Amino acid sequence: MAGRAFILVEGHPRGNGLRDVQAAKRLGLDPTTQSADPAQYDYVAAERSESIRVDTDDLDALIRECCQLSATYDVAGITGFSGDDESVYAAVGKLCRHFNLPGPDPVSIERCCDQFVQRQLLAEGGVPMPAYRLAANATDVESSAAEIGLPVSSIGLGLCRNADEWAEHTTYLPKPARPSIRSSGSSSPMRRPRLLAGALAAGARHRGLRDAPCQHSGVA
Repeated sequence: MAGRAFILVEGHPRGNGLRDVQAAKRLGLDPTTQSADPAQYDYVAAERSESIRVDTDDLDALIRECCQLSATYDVAGITGFSGDDESVYAAVGKLCRHFNLPGPDPVSIERCCDQFVQRQLLAEGGVPMPAYRLAANATDVESSAAEIGLPVSSIGLGLCRNADEWAEHTTYLPKPARPSIRSSGSSSPMRRPRLLAGALAAGARHRGLRDAPCQHSGVA
């Protein structure tokens, strides 16, 4: 009788990866970690679980590895972990659809991972949004501040209270984001770095049951 595999795309070095591997074993599943560098997750070796080295930015490569695994195992499920970048969840959703497994909607995840698209969708849904602009170069950055008005806040750069602070950021943009998940044998180019600038919104920030007065940029 074929075993049942539980596939983990990448891992989590601080607890969740280990817990998922152990939980899979308790359910009688064989956890298999697919990662660009499986050795970075100490628990993989400690738990003696299977691992496969694969380019996790390449959807076709992930599909091939899962297909090879399915020749020996019944694939019971697929999950994944992310660091600063959450596009791995979209890859997991695409894998689940390819193998007819329950999983997240990759289109929704990709929309959620794009802060600019988030704001567009929220505005279309009638949610009040602070003014925002998308900048691709230094000229766009300067004009965005002029259109929105200071102070301006941006993910990655923080709060800029005056023209001098904002000017410091016009000579560079954030590092390029992780490349989009490649598929169908194509290689997607690195996305050009972009900066999302937003007007400062005053209000209360809610964390659990605590309310603290603060000022923030209304990041979704």
